[in-house]
Amino acid sequence: MGAGKTTIGKALARRLGWRFVDSDHEIEARTGVGIPTIFEIEGEAGFRRRESQVIRELTELRNVVMATGGGAVIAEENRARLKENGLVAYLDVPPDMLYERTRHDRNRPLLQVEDPLGRLRELHEQRSPLYREVADVVVDGVCCNASAAVQLLAQEYEALCNP
Repeated sequence: MGAGKTTIGKALARRLGWRFVDSDHEIEARTGVGIPTIFEIEGEAGFRRRESQVIRELTELRNVVMATGGGAVIAEENRARLKENGLVAYLDVPPDMLYERTRHDRNRPLLQVEDPLGRLRELHEQRSPLYREVADVVVDGVCCNASAAVQLLAQEYEALCNP
């Protein structure tokens, strides 16, 4: 949620000559509505079911860089599929920085609360251990800009494929 997954993912896909997919964009394309509308009609549980289905399908593809929604790691099924099917990177960005990046974005249903910074802190506390559980690479979002992150991830991928 504001960590830079799409920006970094697209750049990494270009560098590798692969296709980029964003699981949230795929859900929107399939439903014909935005994520906030899905949350409004189906609630978070309905959205998470859709998310798991899309991740199940996308992890079967090859030569793809995929960005997931920030909460994708909540479901054990998603964590297992991601871990089994590729290199998983966790873009670890502190809540204060995420808040600065997302505070004017109305397309983030989980942040439409009275205290969005507090909510980001809660989400980070909940999700960070899950990301660390599945991550092959942790990118420090404070010290690492997008181009440095792409360089690091490309090197990690090369090392994994050419030990």
